[in-house]
Order: sequence, then C-alpha cells, then structure tokens
Amino acid sequence: MEENLQIEMNDLLPLRDVVFHTLRRAILTGQLKPGERLMEVHLANKLGVSRTPIREAIRKLELEGLVTMIPRRGAEVAQITEKSLKDVLEVRRALDVLSVELACERITKEEIEELYRACQEFEKAAREKEPSVIAQADVRLHDIIVDATRNQRLKQLVNNLSEQMYRYRVEYLKDEKNFPILIREHSQIVEGLTAKDKTMLTAAMHKHVMNQATAVKEMIREQEK
Repeated sequence: MEENLQIEMNDLLPLRDVVFHTLRRAILTGQLKPGERLMEVHLANKLGVSRTPIREAIRKLELEGLVTMIPRRGAEVAQITEKSLKDVLEVRRALDVLSVELACERITKEEIEELYRACQEFEKAAREKEPSVIAQADVRLHDIIVDATRNQRLKQLVNNLSEQMYRYRVEYLKDEKNFPILIREHSQIVEGLTAKDKTMLTAAMHKHVMNQATAVKEMIREQEK
C-alpha cells in the first residue's frame, strides 16, 4: 500500500536515482498499483524530498512504460496490458530457453543441490500463501539456473527483464490454483538439468512461460470486464 512507501536510501547514488529506484520498485512489486495516480506533491511529502526528483523519476518511468501520462489527470501507474505482457514474455521465453541449454552443459553438482533446496523453499512459501515471498522464491530458483550458464552478458539481460517480469509474476502468484502447477514445472526443470536432457528442458521451459502468460491474460481480461 502507498501509505507504507519509504525511500530506499543509497549513499552511492544521486537523490534523483534513489527516488527513481524507490518508485520503480514500488510499481514492480505492486505496492503502487496499476491506474494509481502519482501526484508530485503527495509523493514528495511522503518520501521527504522536493518535487524535482519526483518529476524526474516520473519522466524516466514513463520512458520505461511503467507510467502513463493522462491528459487533465497527470501521471498514473501504467495498466498491465496483454500487449505489454506479450512483449516481455516473447523475450523471456527466448532467454529462458538459452539459459537452460547453457546451464545443462555447465551446471555443477552443488548447483543442482541448490536447485532442489530452492524447490523446497518455493513449496514452503506456497504453503504460507504470501505472493511477494513466493515470487522471491521463484526468482531464486531461476537465478541459480542463470548463474550456472557462466555467461555474464546473459545474466545482465535476464536480470533486467526479471525486474519487468516482477509485476506479472506477482499477479500470477495471487491465484493459489497456480501453485501446484509451478511446483510441478519447477520439478521438471530440475529433473531435466539433473539428467542434462536439453529436449526435456526446452519443452518444460516453454510450458512454464506459456502457462504464466495464459493465466495473466485471463486476469487482465477479467479486470477489463
């Protein structure tokens, strides 16, 4: 909720960047919700800063597609649309398949063990039914796979996309009926990496991404009714 919004201070960054990252994270995690107005004076008072860094942050968020400027209304958090979801997932599917293919060749025994532990952590989080905690557990599992690629450039691309994916991931994880599906998909991915079976991994990763796309599209269409 916006009333809990707090600035994420970082002595190494200029204030305008600190404000930008604070608002960006609030949007990506759903703390600032789609359609919510971003009023400069209110946000400046809330974060204890002047209006200038707020205004600069809103401009940058608009360029990222996370904020929309509405005539006679001002800035508001961009809606989650089928088009934005499609754009992100097309790239994610390609990067995820590349990640598992490379990880299949380079993953260590220790990383396989980490993956099994990450699956257990995800199941535990699912039982606790807190979407943000479940999302973090899901991210952890995917991070282990990307680290196993030993490809720094790929890791940078995936990390950037993961931040944009966070909005959709949280929405997907709000529906408890998706938990058993994710648990099964994670298990299949880990089994594929353990067996070093690229065919199985590619199919499992495609299914993993498309199931999420289908569920979020249904959510978007339901909200638009």
